[in-house]
Amino acid sequence: MTAMVRAARTHEGKGVGSSALRPDGALKVTGEFAYSSDLWIDGMVWATTVRSPYAAARIRSIDVSKALAVDGVHAVLTHEDVPGAKTYGMKVADQPVLAIDQVRYQGEPVALVAADHPETARRAAELVTVDYDLMEPVTDAERALDPQTRSIHDGSNLVRHVKIRHGDMDKARARAEVVVVGDYEVGMQDQAFLGPESGLAVPAADGGVDLYVSSQWLHKDLEQLAPCLALPPDKVRLTMAGVGGAFGGREDLSVHVHACMLALHLGKPVKMAYNRYESFFGHVHRHPAKMRYEHGATRDGRLVYVKARLVLDGGAYTSTSPVVIANASYFVAGAYAVEHAEIDGLAVYSNNPPCGAMRGFGAVQSAYGCESNMDKLARELGMDPLELRLKNAMTTGTVLPTGQAVDGPAPVRELLEALRARPLPAAQSSHDLRMLPGGVGNTTHGEGLRRGIGYAVGVKAIGYSGGVDDISTARVMLSVTAGEPVVSIHTAAAECGQGITTVQSQIATTELGVTRVVVLPADTQIGDAGSASASRMTWMSSGAVQGACRQLARELVRRAAAATGRSAAALVLRDNAIADAVTNESVVPIADLVGTDTLERVFEYHHRPTQGIDPERGQGDAHIAFAFCAHRAVVDVDVDLGLVKVVELAVAQDVGKAMNPMAVEGQIEGGSAQGLGLALMEEILVDHEGKVRNPSFTDYLIPTILDVPPMPITLFEFAHPDSPYGLNGVGEPPTLSATPAILNALRNATGLDLPRIPVRPSDIALDPAKAS
Repeated sequence: MTAMVRAARTHEGKGVGSSALRPDGALKVTGEFAYSSDLWIDGMVWATTVRSPYAAARIRSIDVSKALAVDGVHAVLTHEDVPGAKTYGMKVADQPVLAIDQVRYQGEPVALVAADHPETARRAAELVTVDYDLMEPVTDAERALDPQTRSIHDGSNLVRHVKIRHGDMDKARARAEVVVVGDYEVGMQDQAFLGPESGLAVPAADGGVDLYVSSQWLHKDLEQLAPCLALPPDKVRLTMAGVGGAFGGREDLSVHVHACMLALHLGKPVKMAYNRYESFFGHVHRHPAKMRYEHGATRDGRLVYVKARLVLDGGAYTSTSPVVIANASYFVAGAYAVEHAEIDGLAVYSNNPPCGAMRGFGAVQSAYGCESNMDKLARELGMDPLELRLKNAMTTGTVLPTGQAVDGPAPVRELLEALRARPLPAAQSSHDLRMLPGGVGNTTHGEGLRRGIGYAVGVKAIGYSGGVDDISTARVMLSVTAGEPVVSIHTAAAECGQGITTVQSQIATTELGVTRVVVLPADTQIGDAGSASASRMTWMSSGAVQGACRQLARELVRRAAAATGRSAAALVLRDNAIADAVTNESVVPIADLVGTDTLERVFEYHHRPTQGIDPERGQGDAHIAFAFCAHRAVVDVDVDLGLVKVVELAVAQDVGKAMNPMAVEGQIEGGSAQGLGLALMEEILVDHEGKVRNPSFTDYLIPTILDVPPMPITLFEFAHPDSPYGLNGVGEPPTLSATPAILNALRNATGLDLPRIPVRPSDIALDPAKAS
């Protein structure tokens, strides 16, 4: 296995492998970019949502008369006004468009109000009277599994139980000389994207509706939306509006049905835009988790078995919980070779806020448990944690607990060795408060300061797994404008800030040699591109765009060969011309070959088939590819005050092929920062009544620039044999390993167990005598 190791930002140009600038970059930096919340059309009205203040209650009645009497109010709708299917959902259609006979979480939509001004709509919404019959909420996931506990829906509170049984656990236990057991807990994290949910619905002359909305998957939105509107899919047209971040939080519907219902009801354009408070109730979050890990090893540190039980709280509705718990269970053993495994993953319903996809879904939780228990095992063995990881590192050919052999690159050792070789940062100066725990709060000048170092590795699947047919479609058109060839690319790929628009343009330049490329707005008038999730979008959309471009390239070369009498094999596309493959001299301009035509090709890309795991033992070739990332965290901790400063968060990641090195770095930095947030500050706090206590950025803390440390990055490029250009997914793996690396560094500094994230100051300073 060979690889190229890249230094950052060293490439220029516009093709694949260059750090091409993003077309939206300057607009976003200057504040001129048009997000979905900036949409405007003459004659539009504004809509808002009436939401339940309770987590569990029956609805006796809804009185909208006072709201309708407010001057400027155009409509107030309830579940009785839903024209079609009353429910929708990503995997199971169990989520009401508007609450019907009960509410199952705080913030569940109950009614809609449309008015000529957003403040009027909000004021009228406060006048909608709902008579609730309160029920005792079910807010503890373990209690929800008790058969005596009230069902959130009809039937069991178990969403899915994933069972994985690999090897012979009886023999494994007999072989294990050292066994460690750890209980770990992960809090509920929010995606905390910049742009709250928003959209504009415009009724059409054909009786349909056009929806402009920020989303991660337009075609899945359409699949759920059209039945609720009682319209055929061809009369519901979705166009991607400017997305202000997503991270999984825009996979589920939000304003979609509500805005379209009102637009069709009124015959007027309707705009919905959540404020930050409502956004906390308007999208799913990362599943909180409780996990028990057991590792058995030989005395010299060779892993023998892993046993784990994971309970993920999915909240009130299914969303993507079946996939999240599967993903968490697949990667319980982490990036290590383990011959024997017994894994039980359970996702449950509760009256807590719905949880679903968030960056690294499921694998983040299991990576935290695995990597924490690996450090616990190292302490029990008296072994260096890095050496323990190197001894058990996964390689190509390693068989996973699901029985699948890893057939692509698995450079776990290389990543860890790169981190070990990197010099450690110097000790902090007590004269610069910004560099100390507590920062400019001037809370410490270095008293009680201890430094810790921690390592962690993350692994997750790329693309859809478990037998799902992953697909992406692209239409590529070539025409001539003002004497120059211009490529236009049309896909439904969601640009969520990850840079897929730039990558598509780079591919066209590489494959067709054309420097002017236009990426058209994503919409449902082209075939499905799948979701901007599972770190799949660059892989899948690159395959589609590359395929269409190569079909066009063959046509251009055919025309050039016919026009010049040369062999097609002797011609290449370069610099807006067909050139001689040997001398690189231009033979004929591409513009001359296209003329007044518009050449067009549509290509549908699929990755190779996968299969679902069997329900009894969890065995099956479920995945197409795997991505790996490792972190080394260096932290300073004031053990008296419980304050933490992450001094450095070094990263080594295999990206297959850095399609755009600068954008790849951005993805790694962003994922690492979200992992830091989960480690130290980010948590949606839900009380025993199911009520969210901190739905604002005043009380829900996210890292600022002062919290984010230097992140030296080493990119490895082990080309994946099955992907376009050898690329691999990039966006999610850093989120897996950043969190446990920081926690392992904290444990190294304090000697404390710290089983729960995020870590609070009281977890460290509550009993300083425990620190060793």
